[in-house]
Amino acid sequence: MHSSPHRVSDVMTHAVVAVGRKALFKDIVERMSEGEVSALPVLEGDGRVIGVVSEADLLPKEEFRDSDPDRFTQARRLSDLARAGALTAEELMSAPALTVHADATLAEAARIMALRHVKRLPVVNDEGLLEGIVSRGDLLKVFARPDNDLADEIRRDVVDLLFPAPVEPVHITVSEGVARLTGKVPDATRIPLAIRLVRGVEGVIGVDCRLTAAAGR
Repeated sequence: MHSSPHRVSDVMTHAVVAVGRKALFKDIVERMSEGEVSALPVLEGDGRVIGVVSEADLLPKEEFRDSDPDRFTQARRLSDLARAGALTAEELMSAPALTVHADATLAEAARIMALRHVKRLPVVNDEGLLEGIVSRGDLLKVFARPDNDLADEIRRDVVDLLFPAPVEPVHITVSEGVARLTGKVPDATRIPLAIRLVRGVEGVIGVDCRLTAAAGR
């Protein structure tokens, strides 16, 4: 049974569609279509990730195919205009590539995606070699964890540690990812910490904490 926090290695895809730096535009489009992905890592040598080419990198070729942009547009969208004339992955890719390590937490990967506005990240080892890829959808897999698994983890990693001698049994139920805790505990000062730890369990969507202090405590 897996305890939080989950790591990128728990959810990433190991079989990755990738291209070399000399891959041609049409080959890239075909690889994306066949793999049903919106971006591809660009590799060199023994599998080192040197960049990523995405659908957004390919679209300028269509956007500017039959247009003659004015000087303002040329100055403002210089990189897109360069991609419009690009023929290979090396010319199209965004570099250096945004990557993540397999031992990163899902929260760390999600933060990179949100801040840098990307949908997927190549997963690399310490030498920068490709190990897999993680997408937004992969990060959401934890929310499909069974409610019973969540309740077991909350019991084991939160309640039993914070309240080893409750005045009465602490009841834990999880329904559709929402955890409810009820009961009386000897140390009410630990209740806020319990809420924070339960909220940090991967897959928990919400917390309804009804723990109270035992009388006279």
